[in-house]
Amino acid sequence: MSIPNLITLGRILLVPVVIWAIASGEMLVAFLLFAAAGISDLVDGFLAKRFGMSSELGAYLDPLADKVLIVSIYVALGIVEAVPRWIVILVVSRDIMIVGAIILSWLVGKPVDVKPHPVSKFNTAAQIIYAGLVLGSLGLRVAAEPVLIIMMAAVAALTLLSIAFYVRDWVRHMGSAEAGG
Repeated sequence: MSIPNLITLGRILLVPVVIWAIASGEMLVAFLLFAAAGISDLVDGFLAKRFGMSSELGAYLDPLADKVLIVSIYVALGIVEAVPRWIVILVVSRDIMIVGAIILSWLVGKPVDVKPHPVSKFNTAAQIIYAGLVLGSLGLRVAAEPVLIIMMAAVAALTLLSIAFYVRDWVRHMGSAEAGG
């Protein structure tokens, strides 16, 4: 177990505390913990690359930690009505669709090799920025409505675009003769 992997595990273990803070109305605490999670993501990536500590486990753990954090925060923010439910449904549904497609392709003997699209990297960044802005505006009691609306629109557009790319690639893969089965 490398140091970057331990940091990533720490980020996963931090998720319930962030959710508790949101549910308790402790938005400043939630914001600071969310920021700490973001910094830990940068640190573990830096350590893994700079000191040759990359591992197969880390390649799976890091995106899992990101998704657990993002999905959990969006659901919690939706429950406390800090973000509209439709954006929560869109963000969470995208990830469920991707996981479902991967499982289905595996079950029918045509496993798909998932590589993130560039648009999905922008999508993840936008989702993180939007969640951070929501938590920051609530925790620091700063009015940021125009910026929040713009970022929410960016998250929606990028999430829909990401879904379109993944569906297109999955349909092509499943219809191809050389796909695993």
